[in-house]
Amino acid sequence: MVPRTLSSLIRLGAQVLRAIGVCAAFVVIAASIGGCNLLPEVKDEYAGLTAEQLYRQGKDAMAEANFTKAVKVFEALEARYPYGRYAQQAILEGAYANYRIGETATAIAACDRFIRTYPNHPSVDYAYYLKGLVYFREDQGLIGYVYELDLSERDPKSMRESFIAFKELVAKFPDSKYAQDSVERMRYLANSLALYEVRVARYYYNRGAYVAAVNRAQQALVLYPRTPAEKDALELLVQSYEKLGLTQLRDDKLAILHLTFPNSEPPKPKPWWQFW
Repeated sequence: MVPRTLSSLIRLGAQVLRAIGVCAAFVVIAASIGGCNLLPEVKDEYAGLTAEQLYRQGKDAMAEANFTKAVKVFEALEARYPYGRYAQQAILEGAYANYRIGETATAIAACDRFIRTYPNHPSVDYAYYLKGLVYFREDQGLIGYVYELDLSERDPKSMRESFIAFKELVAKFPDSKYAQDSVERMRYLANSLALYEVRVARYYYNRGAYVAAVNRAQQALVLYPRTPAEKDALELLVQSYEKLGLTQLRDDKLAILHLTFPNSEPPKPKPWWQFW
């Protein structure tokens, strides 16, 4: 009697499990059939618009300084109409809109994509210019637009990238309407980069790392000649060679210093506590 009862319980349990499985299957099927009704329908606000209409919407958003909306419109244009002049222009317009909302990496990537894909496009010079401009302001943020910060206080990586972009523009498109502004920005960047190298050299000098100071001062002179930081770089070389006991090199740099800056005073070492 006991074994028969146990067997009955086992069969009953199996039947219950089968029933649960059948119900679960019905639930899955019902969800699959009517799943689209369970989620709210997402309306495509750009459906049915032509490439020209999307481009006009993006330009209108730009005119209203609504750059976030402009980015979305130009992205939609590229996704729906990836070929043609509107798609090409959307890359540049989108790059500028991303630049204005602080999405610098996206803006630079768009400029690079345009340069790589359309190297002979009439507006490719603008792509180089915009790339240089994005790097020029990349790590200044909002404060940089209100107060003109000293670029030599910044990480030099973005300054170098900016210089390279402007240099490419001037070399490839000397007659571009952006060339003159690019030259002026290159001059400003060269001055800032040279000053940065001198500041690093002085930092090493004040800590007794005279060889490192020589290397950075030399770098300022070689990479960025004829800048306002040239005099400071030469003075640091004279002082560093003096500390290293390299009198011939010291005298050579001192002669160059006097020849280049005849009215300059002999360089005087700064106090140990004065970093700059």
